[in-house]
Amino acid sequence: MGASTLKVLKKFPESFRLVSFSVHSNTKLALELIDEFRPDFVCITDEKQIGVFGDKKNGTRIVYGPTGLDEIVSLSEVDTVVTAIVGAAGALPTITAIKAKKKIAIANKETLVTFGPYINRLVKEYGVSMVPVDSEHNALFQLLEKEERNNIRAITLTASGGSFRDLPIEELPNVSIKQALNHPTWSMGPKITVDSAGLVNKGLEVIEAHFLFGFSYDQIEVVIHPESLTHGIIETLDGACLQYTSHPDMIYPVAHALFYPNKTPKLLIDRKPHSWKNLSFRNPDPNRYPALALAFQAGRTGGAAPAIFNAANETAVSLFLEEKIPFVQIPRIIEETLNELVITYPEDWDGFFEKDREARSFVNGKYLKGVHV
Repeated sequence: MGASTLKVLKKFPESFRLVSFSVHSNTKLALELIDEFRPDFVCITDEKQIGVFGDKKNGTRIVYGPTGLDEIVSLSEVDTVVTAIVGAAGALPTITAIKAKKKIAIANKETLVTFGPYINRLVKEYGVSMVPVDSEHNALFQLLEKEERNNIRAITLTASGGSFRDLPIEELPNVSIKQALNHPTWSMGPKITVDSAGLVNKGLEVIEAHFLFGFSYDQIEVVIHPESLTHGIIETLDGACLQYTSHPDMIYPVAHALFYPNKTPKLLIDRKPHSWKNLSFRNPDPNRYPALALAFQAGRTGGAAPAIFNAANETAVSLFLEEKIPFVQIPRIIEETLNELVITYPEDWDGFFEKDREARSFVNGKYLKGVHV
């Protein structure tokens, strides 16, 4: 997502300036971007890298850790913050940016999944606009602006189906990390690519769509769309479907979010409809993607259930990437965590965060004891 944002900045240098950015531990990339964009600030969040550049590098001020993130999203020169940190770790700087009254271009779905009711209260309290950058939510955002809300029967999120969409189900217990990271359409980080392979990512997006757009879970649907050309569909009361279709490149939703409420002023990619060839859709197989139903379950339960779902998944994906559990264990871990933990209905940050922490502790505790869940 960061790379796509930089592509937009380079395409529209007259419209945008990169004031600040963050990396976790990739200091080599940070140096390259400092030389290319000359930002005012850079934040490095990895505790092991604190002080690696001192206070300044090539004219750019360097800050570190969570306090550094809070500083760079609060700068008076910044009017838009693209939140693309992976996982629930992206929530705190997003909250800081909301309180600083920045426009939020949100690409961190876990913020809304884990803390949705709290985040929505803050957005309303501080009067900020939150524009989704995920391709599916951005597509729905644009479609929903063009149609009367009371004329909408349902919204549909499309999914590529991930790395294993055509693999025989009986082979799933033995898939490797390399196979899981071989996404058929998008080039993404390891965590989100694994999420996509099990449609956990789409489950998270279902919950995010609920908090972004206010539709009930009975009005949110998911379809497998291997071509990844249609990103969102709305169905009107009369049964007609309106869809947003574009070449699968994150430059489209990023540009829309950065320019919003204005329109992107010029051509991004020249791809005519006849180049799209086929558009095919099918329902997700619940036996191949059991975590999708668990996401709907968590969403309908409400309260801290989505936070538990997300925390259990993040922990399980880390265990898979560390080769400590098989791929098929991920949804089993999510299900047991949802079943074992008491679902509360918090009203503040601390309550949601406590359940996030409890879920992570539960999963790690079961694993460290050698108990297979």
